[in-house]
Amino acid sequence: MIETKFEIENNTKDVKLYSSKAISGATFLGGPLAAGYLIGENFKAIDKPTEGRYSLIIGIISTIILFGGIFMIPENIIDKIPQQLIPIIYTGIIWGIVEWKQGDILKSHKEHNNSFFSGWRAAGIGFISLLILGIGIFSYAFLSTDNELYEKYDAKLAQFSKNENETLIFYDNLNTGTNYSLLKELDEKTIPKWKENIKIINKTNQFEGLPSELIKQNEILLKYSKLRVQAFELFRKAIKEDTDRYAQQLEQIHMQIDNELKKLN
Repeated sequence: MIETKFEIENNTKDVKLYSSKAISGATFLGGPLAAGYLIGENFKAIDKPTEGRYSLIIGIISTIILFGGIFMIPENIIDKIPQQLIPIIYTGIIWGIVEWKQGDILKSHKEHNNSFFSGWRAAGIGFISLLILGIGIFSYAFLSTDNELYEKYDAKLAQFSKNENETLIFYDNLNTGTNYSLLKELDEKTIPKWKENIKIINKTNQFEGLPSELIKQNEILLKYSKLRVQAFELFRKAIKEDTDRYAQQLEQIHMQIDNELKKLN
């Protein structure tokens, strides 16, 4: 902000200003954003629009830095800080800035019995600033939670996909493996991993706030996984009995699997 001094006596008689007390009250309620706006309005009123714009910009930046810093403080530490302490600190800083940059002007304005905006008007601006801050904080918290949810979901689906890729190798081994090796593969890896996939999907269904599109996707994946278990258990039965009489049934299950996979595309 640029240093200002009024050398002409009572040069503010035709304008209304916000007092340092009103600015401090609005700041305590609405943070540096309210302060930047009100200080900027005072500068504009005394025909200093550049300083007015700078004040608002600084108020916005200060708000972002302040609340960004607060969000970075661990919860166990922030919980120990008295709720009023942070507003008191930044309000005191703003009061000092107002006295530094506009103190002489406001003092002269008061001595000449010129008009000030009411404290209620300043409080209203502070309240509007508080609403803006509330919306910003809520949006940040919502997006953070949303991102965290998707990250958790994607991590589970990555394991699902890994299990899927590792077990589908069974189809390549059908033509080369012995009955013993195929049964061992089914019992020790293939069937257990698809049962694990069922548990994975059931686990993700318990995530709070899961979006509807993921709920629908889970329904498909759950049915798909159960069909895979049916298919591999039927393969096991056919290999153990050394028969091909389950071929038609397996074909039907694989058709159902293909239908479920098409729904995911």
